[in-house]
Amino acid sequence: MTLSLDSLARRRVPARILQLLLAAPLVLGLAQAPLKAATPADEALYKSIVSDPSRSDEDRKMDETRKPLEFLEFTGVEPGMRVLDLSAGAGYTSELLAHAVGPGGHVFAQVEEAKAPIKARLGAMTNVTIAERAPGDPVPLGARPLDLITIVLAYHDITYMAVDRKEMNRYLFDALKPGGMLVVIDHSARPGSGAADGKTLHRVDQGLVKKELTEAGFLLVGESNAWRNPDDPRDHAFFDTKIATDRFAMRFMKPLDSPS
Repeated sequence: MTLSLDSLARRRVPARILQLLLAAPLVLGLAQAPLKAATPADEALYKSIVSDPSRSDEDRKMDETRKPLEFLEFTGVEPGMRVLDLSAGAGYTSELLAHAVGPGGHVFAQVEEAKAPIKARLGAMTNVTIAERAPGDPVPLGARPLDLITIVLAYHDITYMAVDRKEMNRYLFDALKPGGMLVVIDHSARPGSGAADGKTLHRVDQGLVKKELTEAGFLLVGESNAWRNPDDPRDHAFFDTKIATDRFAMRFMKPLDSPS
């Protein structure tokens, strides 16, 4: 049987063992192992959220590139979870997460300033808090402990802001429960470019994101190719190209033996 790092994490394998497996990924066939498959109940919930007839035509158009079903599957979000959606924008992702966690869970949608679109979308949802906070200190009071943090198409923006990313990532790490997950999806920059294209092309080097989050203590436990586009030359901003951008998706875990 092939196991994934994610499934091992959920079986409460100690972090030191996971770190050894990360250093030698061929052990147990982990090199390209998939994430834990969603349960039938998860799948039914995710499909009902995406197909809900109340969703707007604008959201359905965005679905073509945002791929909400794949997103929900990749996050592993479940009813009852406490989730922080960093740089929530107009609330597209936050709304999906709020429906997934249900009335027993809660979503904190972090924005620097809550503008009309996110207020209109999320303002009446009782399981959502729109948290006006700076991205360098994004975790609202009372949010901890979190089960899941998402950073969707926003890490590249943070790279050119006046933000101490090392400190920000430490805040995110501390806010998660041991075993909690952090999911990052973003527009891919050229390998080795670091943060150079953040402000101009609105892209970020996947290697930089991985380096900064692992330095904060996170373990990389999964990746997805759902948003990949090998035809993207990575030399235009997402709003200045006629093709879907190549996007990386990584899922990180706070080690189970971390202090709560």
